[in-house]
Amino acid sequence: MRYFIGMDGGGTKTKCVLADENMNILHECSGGPSTFILIGVETVANTLYNLIRECVEKVNLKFEDLEAVVIGTTGAGRRSDAETLEKGFNEYLQDRDIKLKNFRVESDARIALEGAFAGEAGSILIAGTGSIMFGKDDKGEIHRVGGFGRFIGDEGSGYMIGRKGLMAAAKGFDGRGAPTQLTNILEENFGIDDPSKLITEIYKNNFDIASIAPFVIKAAENNDEVCETILDEESENLVLHLRAMKKKLLVHGMKVSLIGGTISTDNYYSAKFREKVGKFLHEVEIITPAYPPHLGAVIMAKNL
Repeated sequence: MRYFIGMDGGGTKTKCVLADENMNILHECSGGPSTFILIGVETVANTLYNLIRECVEKVNLKFEDLEAVVIGTTGAGRRSDAETLEKGFNEYLQDRDIKLKNFRVESDARIALEGAFAGEAGSILIAGTGSIMFGKDDKGEIHRVGGFGRFIGDEGSGYMIGRKGLMAAAKGFDGRGAPTQLTNILEENFGIDDPSKLITEIYKNNFDIASIAPFVIKAAENNDEVCETILDEESENLVLHLRAMKKKLLVHGMKVSLIGGTISTDNYYSAKFREKVGKFLHEVEIITPAYPPHLGAVIMAKNL
């Protein structure tokens, strides 16, 4: 029997699963964050070591019994960054005279794609704080749309919705734009009741811009025309992601799995987006993921 470990890492925790070659789960556990670019390779390496050790000890295995370990984590989208953690963790193990046959670092989006379609062809659209889309064609090649970050991208994301909401509120404070419930929302929830406080929060206090997105969605549900317009524009931007990916994959019918709180939960924005997909993209089918991301990492480990 062969054994594999898959991990799904993020800014708050890292989920780990040990499975056999038949995808039977033998042990699951979780540990601290694995955002190595922010908290350092040494800290993350220690977390990964403890997770792997717990898995092998629980089922009476050794590190060398593992065929492969794959972690998908935030900040590993570029191969050079992923290799930084790979090198650091391998050195960490060498210092302890421990050997792993295969250790691979991938992006969190990559393992989500593999999990959603059980390793087969398909696409995922991620719209949380940021936005990006990945697709895998029938030849196994990976294609990408978006993901240019908050300065020149992230269309359709929580950040962009929040940013437009704050811009609308700023215009509302000045009388330059149409009235919006967002001015009252800022006062009631954040104590921001005039332009100077808004400027201070944004430029001095590192205000979480994406945190406004749920309030924009709520205001749209309450018939706020300004917020309805914002969500109409941003849902259209997500539709453009789908159109672009369809061209890259060269397929007639395209299956897509949705990831991220803004579009995977039941709300005004996700409903607006799904409505547009159903109306304008009949050949696109939105599906539920086959497996969660950490099992997508197991699938990738099996393929190493």
